[in-house]
Amino acid sequence: MAARGMGPVRDFGRGADDRYRSRHGAAWGQVYGVGTPITIDGSRGDVFAGQVPLKHPEPEGDFAILMQWADERRRLKVRTNAETPEEVAVARRFGAEGVGLCRTEQMFFNEDRIIAVRQMILAPDEAERRAALAKLLPLQRGDFAQIFRIMAGLPCTIRLLDPPLHEFLPTEADDYVDVAAAAGVSVEVVRRRVRELTEANPMLGHRGCRLGITYPEIYEMQARAIFEAAIEVARETGLAVSPEIMVPLVAAPREMALLKDVIDDAAQDVFAVSGRRLDYQIGVMIELPRAALLAGEIAAWSEFFSFGTNDLTQMTLGLSRDDAGRFLSSYVAKRILEVDPFVSLDISGVGELIRLASERGVAARPTLRRGICGEHGGDPASIAFCEQIGLDYISCSPFRVPIARLAAAQAALRLHDRRSVSPAQRALL
Repeated sequence: MAARGMGPVRDFGRGADDRYRSRHGAAWGQVYGVGTPITIDGSRGDVFAGQVPLKHPEPEGDFAILMQWADERRRLKVRTNAETPEEVAVARRFGAEGVGLCRTEQMFFNEDRIIAVRQMILAPDEAERRAALAKLLPLQRGDFAQIFRIMAGLPCTIRLLDPPLHEFLPTEADDYVDVAAAAGVSVEVVRRRVRELTEANPMLGHRGCRLGITYPEIYEMQARAIFEAAIEVARETGLAVSPEIMVPLVAAPREMALLKDVIDDAAQDVFAVSGRRLDYQIGVMIELPRAALLAGEIAAWSEFFSFGTNDLTQMTLGLSRDDAGRFLSSYVAKRILEVDPFVSLDISGVGELIRLASERGVAARPTLRRGICGEHGGDPASIAFCEQIGLDYISCSPFRVPIARLAAAQAALRLHDRRSVSPAQRALL
C-alpha cells in the first residue's frame, strides 16, 4: 500500500522466480546491476533500461469532463489513504474529498524521529517514556498541520499507532551498537528489549489499541499533537478543521470506552491551554470479526466506523496477505474463491460482516458514518457493494482516486435511475 500510495511500483509474489536475484535484478534475459537506473511499467510488468521520461498525470481535457460527470452522479464520497504531504497533495489534485486513513506509524520511521521512537520503546518506566514522547509531539504536530493545510477544511481521519513496537527496533545484531548509543542505553538493554518484544505472530499480538491500553501515554501524545495541529491551522486559515481520530484493532467495547477517555482528556487539556475549541470525532477501525459482531455496542463509543478491509479479509479468511499469493491463483482457478479476496472484496464472507456491522452500528447510533479504507476502496466491484449497502465513503491510495470516483458514479447509476443520463454520459459512465 505504501509503495502504491507514493507512486512507485513494487512487484509482489516473485520470491520463487529465478529471474529475480537478491543483489542483481534480472528480468526478461537482461541483468541490471545494483545502482543501474531502470523504469518499470507497473501495469504490464515491463522493464526498460535507463530512466524513461515521465509526465505527471493531470486531470484535464476530456478526462476532467468525465470526472465532472462522475462527480455529478455519484453518492459515495471518495477520500484517500495518505500520510505524507506529497501523497496528500497528489490525492487532492485527483479530487479526493479528504483523508480516510492517515497511518501515523509511517511518520515514526523518518530519520529525524526514529531515535526518539526507540528511546520511547527502550524506556524502563513511564516517566522516561513520556520524556521520549515529548520529543515526538512537535514533529507529529507538524505532520498533521501539513495534512490539514493541504486538505483545507476537508475531513481527515488519523489512525493512532497500529504496528507492534518491535517493528521500530533493529533486526540485525550488528545494528544494536548504533541503536544503543543513540538511545543512551547499553547494548544488552537493546538486545533484551528486542527479545521481549519479538512475537510468534505479531499480527495477532501487541499492536493496535492494545498498545494504547498498555501505554496510554502514546495515544495521549498523538491525540494532543492532532488537536494542537488542528487549532494551529484553524487559527491560521480561518477554516473549520475537524479532525477524526481512529482507534485501530478494536475487539471489545471497553477498549473504546477507555481510549475515548484518553483522547477526550487530551482534547480538553489542549482546548484549555489554547483558549480555543473545535469539533472532532472519535471512531473505530473495524478489522476484526468480533468487532463487526459487537458493532452495536462499540457504536456507543464511536462516531464513525472505518472498515479496514485488508486486515478484516485476513482475519475472516485466515489468509496472510503477504503469503497467500503463492496459492490463491489455484483457489481462483478451481472456483473455491471467485477472485483474489485481497484485490476484490469477498462479498459473501467479509462483505456480510461489513453489512451486519453497518446495520448494527446504525441501529445503535443513527448518525454513525461508515466507510472503508482498505485497498478495496479502489476496486470497482467492491465500490459497487459499498453503494449497495449504503456506506458513506470509500478511501483508497492517491493514484486510485480517479478510478474510485468513476466506479462510484457507475455504481450509483446501476443501482438507481439512469433515465436522466444523456447518451454520451451513459456511454462513458
